[in-house]
Amino acid sequence: MPTTRTTHFVFAATLCAAALHAHAAITVTDDSGATVTLAAPAQRVISLAPHVTELLYAAGGGAKMVGAVSYSDYPPEAKQLPRVGDNRSLDLERIVALKPDLIVVWRHGNAQRQLDRLRELHIPLFFSEPHHLDDVAVSLTKLGQLLGTSNTADAAAASYRQDIAALRARYASRQSVSVFYQVWDRPLMTLNGEHMISDVITLCGGRNVFANLQPLVPTVSTEAVLAANPEAIVTAAPGATKSDTQLPQLGTWRAWPSLTAVANNNLFAIDGDLIDRPAPRIAQGAKQLCEDLELARSHRKPGAQ
Repeated sequence: MPTTRTTHFVFAATLCAAALHAHAAITVTDDSGATVTLAAPAQRVISLAPHVTELLYAAGGGAKMVGAVSYSDYPPEAKQLPRVGDNRSLDLERIVALKPDLIVVWRHGNAQRQLDRLRELHIPLFFSEPHHLDDVAVSLTKLGQLLGTSNTADAAAASYRQDIAALRARYASRQSVSVFYQVWDRPLMTLNGEHMISDVITLCGGRNVFANLQPLVPTVSTEAVLAANPEAIVTAAPGATKSDTQLPQLGTWRAWPSLTAVANNNLFAIDGDLIDRPAPRIAQGAKQLCEDLELARSHRKPGAQ
């Protein structure tokens, strides 16, 4: 039998190992390629983008959030978080006062000058910029590690992957639909193939007619859209999905009745919160877009491809 002294030694060693494990540094790589290291799971987190807020809550970090930017409205409890400005203008004094131990930043959405000032505060920054549908699940997993909520985050990531896989399996072999995604009408703007929405279009069996343009959100002419002659035109709408009769920016295309999207009545609007934010709810937006493109296929004249 072990001696009392040996037992005490084993017990002490176990406690030390547990303590070391509890305080082991957490290291992940963010979407900018930078390494983010925390000495312990984050306890006071600030979100600097609405999609980031959704990701943090989905990853199990809601109770650890102490601040967020404007328009962080999902889930509903996020509306109660103290505001620290918006993506263009941050309230740095408020951020400091909230004493965060982690700030999650929208890499290309937050103003560069203010990001530089954030770096000067020496508070760990995690840059979030998911480009592809699969990146949302990866983001959930990494945020779960930083928050110490991996069980919740991994479950959310698995559920999201399952939703996307189901859509991919259903629409992978469907006939292609050419799509013009309209971001804005004055000036006329779209998205290129590097944007996550273009990934959604592909998932649904669609083809982004301006995928090869630069930059990420290029400006195009009406003549370019007419030349591309998309089979469907899609835009984001505030709130619930609306028809083009309620969205003048879509209805204006009816001035060109020979445009295939107009001739076949394929002008679609999707809730912007579901399609624009690279967060778990984009699976719902993708489902809506896939259904819209399936409707476009049903509108084809006999013999049309």
